[in-house]
Amino acid sequence: MKVINDIIEWLVQTGLLSVLAIFLLKQLKPILDSKTEHASTEQSRALWTLLEQVADMAVTSLVSQDKTGREKFDEASMIVNDVMKKQGYKLDSQTIHTAVQSAYEKSELTPTVNTKGDTGNDK
Repeated sequence: MKVINDIIEWLVQTGLLSVLAIFLLKQLKPILDSKTEHASTEQSRALWTLLEQVADMAVTSLVSQDKTGREKFDEASMIVNDVMKKQGYKLDSQTIHTAVQSAYEKSELTPTVNTKGDTGNDK
């Protein structure tokens, strides 16, 4: 036991323990940074998925209401903003408008337009 104690004391006194600790930290830093970045990316992806789902539900709930498109868009944006705030996320209006616009483009409110002039009567 005394030998182990002497070895540890020698490592501390010579500074070798400090050098070893610094070396290990430098080797582990890229791995830790990578893990942090991955976690941040996953969190952002989950937040965007939640935002899309909330926007889709808000737009779908307004489909049958007798309002102008602008009124529906504004109401959907308010709904999304309120829900996200209640979940603890503070998003800027541009992000909310982008999500609502995307939801409107996927919904029944936006008709599909044929831009190629195809009539389907190919002979």
